[in-house]
Amino acid sequence: MNNTGKSSVIIYGDKENIWNAITDEKKLLQWYAPGSPWKIPNLNVGEKIFFTLMPNAHNNLTDKLPMTLTIKKVIPYQEFSFQLDSQKTVISFVLVKESNGIRVTTNLGGYDASLENLKALVEGKEIPNC
Repeated sequence: MNNTGKSSVIIYGDKENIWNAITDEKKLLQWYAPGSPWKIPNLNVGEKIFFTLMPNAHNNLTDKLPMTLTIKKVIPYQEFSFQLDSQKTVISFVLVKESNGIRVTTNLGGYDASLENLKALVEGKEIPNC
């Protein structure tokens, strides 16, 4: 994965639906590494998130890879960020209203396929990168 630069996408939808898609464990299961389960017991700074990356066509895994993350920032309808505990890498999703939709930007590159999935989910289209 390319960890330089940023990834972003314009989504035609409202901030509430987009926010729900990036913070709800059932929605995350559908677009962020589809089929890889999330557990978000509490959506508060400092709380733990449990994510299990499942082997798929987009990674080289042979076994599932459980990860623990810590929520770093929750600004409703604006920013959600969490840290991958094992690597201290912070991943953030920032929502900004633009004239032609809502721009969702990650602080890292390499998330284009995931953001395409997020866009498809919110816009009611088929998830392209499963």
